[in-house]
This record gives sequence, C-alpha cells and structure tokens, in this order.
Amino acid sequence: MSRATVASPMNREIIESTYQQWRLDPSSVDPSWSFFFEGFEAGLAASVAPGQEGNGHAIPPSQSQNGESKDARDHLGLSRLIHRYRDLGHLVADLNPLYPAPDKNNPLLAIEQFNLSSEDLGRHFDCSGFFGLGRATLAELLAALQETYCSTIGVEFTHLQDPEMRRWLAQRMEVRRNKGDFNRDRKVLVLTQLLAAERFEDFLHRKFIGQKRFSLEGGEALIPLLDSFIASCPAMGVGEVVLGMAHRGRLNVLVNTMGKPFEEVFAEFEENYDPSTIGGDGDVKYHLGYSNDRAYGASKVHLTLTPNPSHLEAVNPVVEGRVRAKQMRITDRDRKKVLPLLIHGDAAFAGQGIVAETLNLSGLPGYTTGGTVHLVINNQIGFTTIPADARSTFHCTDMAKIIQAPIFHVNGDDPEACAYLAELALEFRQTFKRDVVIDIVCYRKYGHNEGDEPAFTQPVMYGKIRNRPTPPKLYASRLESAGVIDGLLLGQMSEEVEARMQAALDRERGGATHYKGMPTFEGTWKGMTNRFSHDAAPTNLPLDLLGKVAVGVSRFPETFQPNSKVRELLANRTRAILEDKPFDWGAAEMYAFGSLVLEGTRIRISGQDCRRGTFSHRHAVIYDARDGHSFCPLEHLSSDQERFKVYDSLLSEAAVLGFEFGYSLDAPDSLVIWEAQFGDFANGAQSIIDQFVVASESKWKRDSGLVMLLPHGYEGQGPEHSSARMERFLQLCAEDNIQVLYPTTPAQIFHLLRRQVKRNFRKPAVVMSPKSLLRHRLVTSTRSELTSSGFQEILDDPRKVNPDGVRRLLLCSGKVFYDLHEERERRKLEDVAIVRVEQIYPLHEARLAEVLAKYSRAATVAWVQEESQNMGAWSFIEPRLRAMGVHIQYVGRDASASPATGVKKVHEKEQKELVDQALTGSISHLVRANGAKFKQGGPAGPLEMAGSRVN
Repeated sequence: MSRATVASPMNREIIESTYQQWRLDPSSVDPSWSFFFEGFEAGLAASVAPGQEGNGHAIPPSQSQNGESKDARDHLGLSRLIHRYRDLGHLVADLNPLYPAPDKNNPLLAIEQFNLSSEDLGRHFDCSGFFGLGRATLAELLAALQETYCSTIGVEFTHLQDPEMRRWLAQRMEVRRNKGDFNRDRKVLVLTQLLAAERFEDFLHRKFIGQKRFSLEGGEALIPLLDSFIASCPAMGVGEVVLGMAHRGRLNVLVNTMGKPFEEVFAEFEENYDPSTIGGDGDVKYHLGYSNDRAYGASKVHLTLTPNPSHLEAVNPVVEGRVRAKQMRITDRDRKKVLPLLIHGDAAFAGQGIVAETLNLSGLPGYTTGGTVHLVINNQIGFTTIPADARSTFHCTDMAKIIQAPIFHVNGDDPEACAYLAELALEFRQTFKRDVVIDIVCYRKYGHNEGDEPAFTQPVMYGKIRNRPTPPKLYASRLESAGVIDGLLLGQMSEEVEARMQAALDRERGGATHYKGMPTFEGTWKGMTNRFSHDAAPTNLPLDLLGKVAVGVSRFPETFQPNSKVRELLANRTRAILEDKPFDWGAAEMYAFGSLVLEGTRIRISGQDCRRGTFSHRHAVIYDARDGHSFCPLEHLSSDQERFKVYDSLLSEAAVLGFEFGYSLDAPDSLVIWEAQFGDFANGAQSIIDQFVVASESKWKRDSGLVMLLPHGYEGQGPEHSSARMERFLQLCAEDNIQVLYPTTPAQIFHLLRRQVKRNFRKPAVVMSPKSLLRHRLVTSTRSELTSSGFQEILDDPRKVNPDGVRRLLLCSGKVFYDLHEERERRKLEDVAIVRVEQIYPLHEARLAEVLAKYSRAATVAWVQEESQNMGAWSFIEPRLRAMGVHIQYVGRDASASPATGVKKVHEKEQKELVDQALTGSISHLVRANGAKFKQGGPAGPLEMAGSRVN
C-alpha cells in the first residue's frame, strides 16, 4: 500500500471496502493494509473508549455483529461524512442566481452512506475533525457542514495533493463557516460599489444609445470583489497588481476599479479625440488598458490593466510575463509584491487552449509568478452557446485542476460572499504561491452585446433574467429588511452616482476633456522614441572586453567536469578570440550575450531546448558528466555583471511567446528572446504575433524589443522543418512596426543582437535564424568584424570584382547565398555578383540603391530565393524594387500549397536547378515544392516530376 493510495480522495470507497474485508478476515488483505488498520483502531480505542462520558451522555459500548466497536464505526463514518461534504458539497450549493438551490438531500451526502441514521441526529460525537466544532450532535455537525460548503459558496479543494494546503483551507473556511465579517459600514460600502456598477451601465445605455459596451449587468458583484481584493493587498505585502481581462465588464472595471475618469470614457464613446496626441490606429474602447494608483489609507496599490484584443484569453500569458519582469525589476524574489490577476469568461476559460498553456506555466522555474488569482465571470453562456455544448466538464473551471488550484464557486447574487472570497484567495496565494480560482456564477442581462437578442436562442433563460430584480436591488432589499439602510439613503446613493456621471459628461461635451490615448515612454521607457532609424548603432566591441568574454565562456569551477566535446567546443570559442581564429554562429551569439551582461544589460532567453539549442549549437548551460548538475558560464563572467537567464520552455508556442512579449513590455532595457524549435512552429502562436507583436504599437501605443529567433532554411527536411513563413511576417509589416531579418554571418548576428538594446527605440525583431549554416565551413567570422564594424542591412558581394564586368546581378537573402556562392566559385564565374539583403524590413532603400548603382552595367538583375514563389520575400520585395526603378526577374521554386517537398532527392534536384538558373539564366523546369508524386505502382516506381518553368 502506498501513501498516495491512502491520501487520494478518489480511493475512500476502496479504503472502506478493504477495511470491512480486514474486519472479517485480516489475512485476506495485504500486510501493509493490516498494519494501517491496526494503527487506526488503536487510535480510536485511545480517543473514544467504550463507556466514555461526553456532555452528560454515556456512550454505550455497543458492538456490531462481527465484534466491531460501534464507536469506531461512528468515528469512521463521521470522518467520511466530513470529507464527503468537503469533496462534494459544492454539488448542492446554492450557486445559481437563476435557479432554486439544489436539493440538499443528495444521495451522495445522505448520512446512511456513512453508517449513520436519523436516530443519531441528537447524539453527541467528537466532531473535532471539523475545525472549530469540537463535541456536538450530528444535527449540529450537518448544519455546520451545509453552512460552510453548501450555501452560496461551493468549494473544490480535496483534489489538492498537498495535505497542508487542504488543512489550511479547511481551517480557514470551517472556523468562520465560510463567511466574512461585514459590519454596517462595510455593507454600505458593498452596496455603494454595486450601485456604482449598475448606474454606470444604465447611464451608458441611456446616453450612448445603440453603442456596444459589453455590460457587466448581472455580474456587478465583480466590482466589490475587486475592491475587497485590492484593499487587502497592502496588508498582504502586495504593492502592484497587473490585470488582464476580455471585454465583458471591462469599461466598468476601468472606471470603478482602475479609477479611469468618466470623462475619458465618455470621450471615447463620442470619439472626441485630440489629434495631436493620437498615434497609430487605436482600438475600440473596451480593449484599452490603463494604469493608476489606488490609495487605501496610508498605503497605495499600483494597478495596471493590460490591453487585450478580442481573442478572449490571449492576454493571459502576456500578463504573466509583465508580472515576471516587474518582479525582476524590484528584486521580488518571493514573488509577493507584484501579483497577476486574470478575469475570464466561463466559455473562454473552458474552451480556449491558451488557458491550459498558461496554467501550465505557473509552476515552471522560468515562468512562475508566484501564483495567479483567476476570476471567472460565469454568465452561463458563451455568446449563444449553452454550457452543455461548450464543455465536457461539470464546472467551467475544471481545467484549473490540472495545476491543483483550489476553486471557489460563488453565487453572484451574494456580493458579501464574493468580497470575502477575494480576501481568502489573496491570503492563500500569498501563503502558498499557487494559483487560485473564484468562479462568480451570475448572468448576462443582455445578449453578447447590447444590440443582440438573446431570447432567439435562450428564451427560457432570458425570461427568468427579465423578470428578476438585479443583484444590486436584491442586496439593497436585504439591507433594508435588516435595518442597515432605509429607502431614503438608497435613493441618495443612486442620485449621487448619477450626478457625478452627468457632471463628467457635461465637462466632456463642453470641451474640457479629449481622449488622449495611452501614455508612452514613461517610467522604464523614459528617453525612448517610437521612430525607427537606419542609423548605425554602437555595437562594435573593444578587444579587451571581447577577450574577457572569451575567457569566461570556457571557465568552470574546478570540481566541474563537462562533457569532453562541450569542453572542447567552448575552449575553441576562447581560442578564436585570443588567437584571432575564425568562429561560428554559436560563438558569436555567446560573445554578444557575454558582452551585453558585462555592459549592464539583462538577458532572458526562452524556448524549446534553447539552453543547448535545437541543433546543439549554443550550449549556454552545460552539465557535469558525472552527476548532471548544471553550470552557466555566462552567469559567472564577472561579479558585477547583469543577469543572464536562459530557460527551456514547455512545449508551447502561444503561451511562451505571449509571456516573453509581456516580459519585453516591462523590460525595455533587457534583451528578451524567444526561440522556436523550428521556425515552422511559430504559427502555433499566430494570434500572439498578429494581435500583440506586430500591432501593439499601432493599437495601444505599446512598444516591444522582443527578438524572435525562427530557424529557417530549405535543406530537404520536409514541409514542417523548412520555413518560418517569412512571407507572413512581411505581409504584416507597415509603419516600421517590426523588423524582419535574415542574417548570414556570425558577425551579423552578433551586431544584430547588440543593436537591439543599443538604440533609442524598440521594435520586435523577427529573425530567420540558421540550421545547416550553424556548422557550414564558410559561415565564419573573425574578431575584427566584431571590434570595428556594425550590422549591415545590405551585404555587398564579398568577392573583389570589377563592377563594370558584372553582367548578372543576383539579390537574395539567407542560406541560398552560400549555395550560389559555392557554385559560382566552382564554375569560376567572374561576371556574376551576389548581394544579400540582410534586413528585408524596414528595407534600407538608400543603401540598396547605392549598391545597385555600383552594378549599373549588369544586363540582368534577379531575385533568388529558396522558398516557393508565393512564399519568402519575393511578393514583398518586387514592388519595392520596381518602385525604385529596378526591373527584376524571379528565380526560385514555383508557387505551391506546401512550403517544401518531403523527399530529399526532390529537394536536391530543385536546389540544383534553382542555383543553375540563377547563375546562368538558362531555361529550366523546376519541380514544384510539393510536386513529387509516386506512380500507382508504389514507392519503388520511378518519380514523376510535375513542374513548371521558373519566371
């Protein structure tokens, strides 16, 4: 018998069955079970002896038929009863404001299940298994259990594997019966917040008729919940909260939680913009972010609501990354001062895959933020889709069980319960540094938006909604009945809210307020600009500093024994600088990283297998060959260097890229890199790329210096290991929003990485990084290229040729250059020049024109690429060259649906013909990238080549 078997809540019935079997015949069960049950009964005999007195009632030493002590059976039954309520009480809790509470007489909770009966209700028992109860009657125990676990709060926490967490939660909830302490002032405060939420929505509905606002009505309890949470933060050591949420209720949160002025929201509704402060395209009002300080007595909490697109849960990892960066900046090693809070919708939490990906980040060393508080606005519907069609689980929050997060379900009509749970959730998070979930079961007063008719698809549900009082009215009625307030005070409270909003609208319409957009370049961004420049950055390095890096990368502790091959590789990187020898790509990366941390720039790299590198080129972290413990030379170059952190990520693109993007938003002075295992897999994060990486500056005035390393190149590895889809990134290029680069030398990647943090602006850098070039004999650089030059956006032909003798000028980008160059050398062609475009966007047209002018006598100018014609850079580069007055031909694979062939021989034939035509201009037929087809006779038959002429 294992300890896990005993502890698992799912095995209680097995334990009971085995116990009964043991009572009949101890030899019929495993000896470990016998040992367990003997100890169990010995403990019972000591604590509940036959004939023991309690509260004046003698407990008779009755025996069952098989000689078992009835007291022992009762004790076991009570323990199981308490656990069953902790485990399943949520199933009969009064959680749904639209329907009556479930019948408490659920068979799973019936006392008969635990060898008890109605005759035992008046008997006294030792109920100390329920915290705060002690000796009580069975009826009193049942009342306490139902009050704690079956009222307007239902709890799921028995799935937690940590017994200390379960004990902590049970004690906190049971001692106070899962109720908070609300005096009159606090009750009035809760009502004030509910009324503010309701009146705000009603005001918008009346003043801006027909406009979408994605109302919070039906879920107004979110506002007092958030206020209770934030007000508790200072006492719990939290100084900053970063929020993420979709559009439902966002405007209400902006005003009533974040403190955004009414005037600014009204100006957005009326599109009353100040043209001098608006840049980019902007976004709809219910996607915008906001930052503010909220004061609570002598303390304050900084709140940041992160901008979010309509991709409901896409912001989740972005928030986590921002929090991690903020924690790093203030050296919050305990991760208690900056906290992430995510607000979800019920359908999205259950349905969006990025939710599970982000939850999976929570416990990983490179991504943990010390626990996230999740709030679910559970409208019980997703647009028009009911839960039965939207998820396979009972609760919408069951996904959170994969990380063993406790889950609190609460009736949205009970704002006090919501506010109490906010405090409990915060205390749990700060105590255990784990995620926690609050599921606010409420409803949506209108359709998906205010112009949508929900009764078309949910007539019964919306019949109930339209015929019931709102949550603020229900709570006000309860307070009136209890004598806490009277009707006069209630009217005054509503009138005050209405008057404040009307005064704000009058000021806005009077011209006192314009929508100014979100502020930028403040705080850590101060001194930055959003204007891109081709001006060279100071990326060259003094030889002494380069030497310091080179020596450090191969220095290990005396007792450390790396793999012999890795030791030699790193030693070569040292010798390359000290002895002025050629070095490869991995060495150049290491020199760039080392030099930056010595100069005071933090570096963070993450991605699948990026410590070693997918292609075993990096070896940023090395491992002792004897016991496997790790060592990172770049973390130990100097005692006063900045931090270098590299993390192997989980097998995710969307969440990890979103996390690194979020990190970059709050770390403009750091080099932040995400590396894909293969560039082909970046499309798993396409929504993060589309909605955040390329558009955040235009939509939200939020810049990023994130670097994306995407291994790219056609080498016969098939359609999923060839292309990082450069064409897609180029299609997204406009307004200098990102950089798309395809460097081809170690020196180029060295300067590219360094210039990313050496300029006074930040733009995401999408880098087509190499695979086979990592070890190509020609892909080397020397130290002089690092000490005396910088990144070259256009690389002229490295051969010293007479430009007037060039008759064929080839423009290309990336790996194909080396295929062309090697074949040109083999053929000894003196009239062909090859120019590389290393930065495709923003294209340095002036420098390109300068190089083109050099070869003005060339009879033919061609663009050469490995990618199919409908892919790669061709569709992007051709109209720009044409606008520059360059008549250019295309040489490359024909258009295709798939990026590359899966047959290596076909790839080799394609590549050979491509290079041949590029160098000679001869008429050739190239196989389509996906055109190799086997005849019906099977793989042994001859290949049938289907191709078309290359333009």
